[in-house]
Amino acid sequence: MSLVRRAVPEDAEEVLRLRQVMIDSVFASAGPSSTEWHAQSLPTIRGRLADPDGDFAAFVVDHPDRPGALAALVAGTIEYRIGRAGNPHGAVGHVFSVATDPAARRRGYARACMETLLDWFRERDVPQVDLNASAVAEPLYASLGFVRKSDPSMRLQL
Repeated sequence: MSLVRRAVPEDAEEVLRLRQVMIDSVFASAGPSSTEWHAQSLPTIRGRLADPDGDFAAFVVDHPDRPGALAALVAGTIEYRIGRAGNPHGAVGHVFSVATDPAARRRGYARACMETLLDWFRERDVPQVDLNASAVAEPLYASLGFVRKSDPSMRLQL
């Protein structure tokens, strides 16, 4: 039996806590960031977690030492882009918020969640999955088959 399960609306606060763990670890040099946004985000994440047929999924492992807490989180979405060679239907997966509670690291939880999320993408015929990797996490992703790409990405903050 797998330790991994699909997150449900009741997990929303813990999902946000682990997302904050990820944010704080990626941007550690900036110091701990504000958590004030959690209250605004809570209704949205609960709604997304309540839709098992939607284009968003989060997979989690319950914390073995703290009832009601999560040990690990992986979230992903399926986006539509106009098709192209190798992906004529335009389905693209995106992985984000891969996080493990600091007290539960080095137990394989993030890998197990990632493998479950990748299976979710496969079941939905998503032929391409993208993610942004920190230097610390890159070996995990490489072991799952991810490769670095030259990406001319740009962003506009509205």
